[in-house]
This record gives sequence, structure tokens and C-alpha cells, in this order.
Amino acid sequence: MTAETDEAVPDYFVKSADKVLQILLAFTSASPTLTVSQAAAATSMSRAAARRFLLTLTDLGYLDTDGTTFTQTPRVLDLGASYLSSLNLPDIARPHLTELAHRLDETATLSTLDGQDVIYIARVAAPRLHSVTVNLGNRLPAWGTSMGRVLVSALPEAARERFLAGAELVGYTAQTITSIDALRAEVQSVGARGWSLVSQELDVGLRGLAVPVRRGDDVIAALNVSIQAGHAGAPDVEADLVPVLQETAARIAEDFGGRTV
Repeated sequence: MTAETDEAVPDYFVKSADKVLQILLAFTSASPTLTVSQAAAATSMSRAAARRFLLTLTDLGYLDTDGTTFTQTPRVLDLGASYLSSLNLPDIARPHLTELAHRLDETATLSTLDGQDVIYIARVAAPRLHSVTVNLGNRLPAWGTSMGRVLVSALPEAARERFLAGAELVGYTAQTITSIDALRAEVQSVGARGWSLVSQELDVGLRGLAVPVRRGDDVIAALNVSIQAGHAGAPDVEADLVPVLQETAARIAEDFGGRTV
């Protein structure tokens, strides 16, 4: 809440607390460093007031200054630490999956690798499928799914080879990869390009597109959309869909503490 007029402010409202938050929120990824004048402009404060709040936050350890500009310190993370610690990856991902599902009108899923399977940990159905029940915890063979191939491609080589050695390939359709050598080559290609498209290998008419969700150097999950063949005017996967999924994956990772600076 930002106080705009005295009449709109309840008796209990502490204006200084509001201004402190305005100052902290003025620092963004686009403006990580601010001068007094820039902070004053961003918060509609006078330069004198902005300076007092900036210096106070510096004394408290939330900002750092070189005498001219101010930047946030890692201590600002303490403000949201208790909230973030109460969240898990599915909780954090769900609003992003909802946005993605509505944007593409396709079902969006987050999954992790569990042995030879991928397991759904968060899923939002396409809006046109609003009556379809979405079951979390569902498993699919990782070797035959776009999300599984993304996750397997991120494994260390020895673990990846153990996975391939244990894979039981089944020819679900005429498109299914049923050769371990061909699967190994495809997984390597997925790792190199950073995304996977599995077209009608598990079910005729269904394609799956997946990208990794990274936390630092680690792949913590795979983000997937199911694409009905011929739906949405057959968009160009690499040009139109992959960037959208990568943007969503980056936002999930950032909210989960995966920002890289």
C-alpha cells in the first residue's frame, strides 16, 4: 500500500515504513544502482527525504554506498527468507505454469527425474481443457518424453550411461525411438541445444516440448508443454515456443533462488 493522500491513510498507517519499502523497491534488475536523485524520482520523495532513508538503510546494512551511488546488499534477502523457506518448487512454479498455459492454450507441466521415470510435480491444464482432471504424481518413462530427455541430458556422463543402460524402450508408435544408440544421440543433441521436442513418440497426434529449469549450474526440473498436432496454427517450435518456455523457466528459477548475477 502506498499512501497518496492523508484522507486515504488509516490512523494506524506508518508513513515512514511505506517510504522505506518504496526505497527498497526502487532497486530493480534494470536499476540496481541509484543515486539520491534517482531514488527521489523513483519514489516521488524530495532529495532530502530520499537521502535520509538511503543513509538509514545503509547504516542498517541493507544498502551499500560509495558516497555517490547506492546498491542493495545481500541482507535484503532476509526480508523474504521466512516466506521463501515456506515454499517449495511446485508452489513457486504454479503461477508461472498458469500464465504459460493461458498464453499458449496448452497444458504446462513441471517434472523431475525419479529413476527411469519423470514424475509430475506441478501441472496446469490448457484453458480449453478446464474440465480435465490433472493428476500430480503421474509417471511417464523418461526416455520417451521431452522432459525426461532434458533431465537425462543434464546428468553427469556416468549417471547418464547408467540411465540408458536401464532404459526399457517400447515402440509405442511408429515414431518412437527404439534404439539405445539413437536415444543416446538424441539426448546428446538435447543437451547441446538446450531443449527437447518429442513428436508423437508416446501417442499419435501429441508432441511434447521441454526446457530445463536451472538453479545456478544445476538442472532442478524440466518445464514442458503438451502440443496437440495441428493446434494453434502449428507454430514454429524453435522460433515461437522455445523462447517462451525458456523465459518461464528462468522466472521459476529466479523465484526459487536461481538467479545468476
